[in-house]
Amino acid sequence: MPTIRLAILDMYMGAANEGMRCIRQLIRRAEAEHGIHFATETFDVRGQDQLPRLTDFDVFISSGGPGSPLATDDAWENNYFQFVDELFAHNQTLGPRKYLLLICHSFQLVSRHLGLGELGKRKSTSFGVMPVHLTDAGHADPVLHALPEPFFAVDSRDYQLTHPNLERLGALGAEILCLEKERPHVALARAVMAIRFSPEVLGTQFHPEADGEGILRYMLTDERKQQVITAYGEDKYDEMVRLLADPATIELTEGIVVPTFLRLAVAQFAPALALAN
Repeated sequence: MPTIRLAILDMYMGAANEGMRCIRQLIRRAEAEHGIHFATETFDVRGQDQLPRLTDFDVFISSGGPGSPLATDDAWENNYFQFVDELFAHNQTLGPRKYLLLICHSFQLVSRHLGLGELGKRKSTSFGVMPVHLTDAGHADPVLHALPEPFFAVDSRDYQLTHPNLERLGALGAEILCLEKERPHVALARAVMAIRFSPEVLGTQFHPEADGEGILRYMLTDERKQQVITAYGEDKYDEMVRLLADPATIELTEGIVVPTFLRLAVAQFAPALALAN
């Protein structure tokens, strides 16, 4: 069976989460769909300062995570940015490209590192199932183009990227793919929700790995239900449960973003994989 080497960069610092389960679930589905094997290893980036060797893997998924994405003096942060810089530099050379998906916390870190806009704390936490609006670039993007306008995504963040630096984006050849929901009654900038950093590197400020069924099951547990109601109110909880149960929302997004990212990465290796067989 053809093998592609995949590294998961775990940014959760050991915190309980659903993201890692969802990522691994989507990798298993892609294996079955494409008849390949992802030789997968997980690296605890923030907790143990672990990072993969760029040359040892073909595809990288860098997860979401808790806490602040603002600058620190932690050794792992400098090492992480060095890894990202090496990946971008590698993709400017001849040879097979390295594919990278940046999710939420990872997206915020790399956007800050590259100077793509203002990264700051929100006035209040954005939590729930939210509508997201595609830009013209998003409608043409090889991954996001199949999503409806608007599409729905799981959003869970205390920080956000706003006021994009268009000059810097243009210099890097990066494009904004989507923005958070319109709020005409609120005089606040809309957050950037996804960026195409390069043909091989995609980042989202939402959670494209979230699965409606699994997270709905998690939200229906008594403990999680009470946590959400206490923090956000019963109306917010009921709305989130309703949207998670709708197959046209999170299930649709889950079935498009990460699977398409993996399919495009696999396609690069298709000739080599055919020869290997």
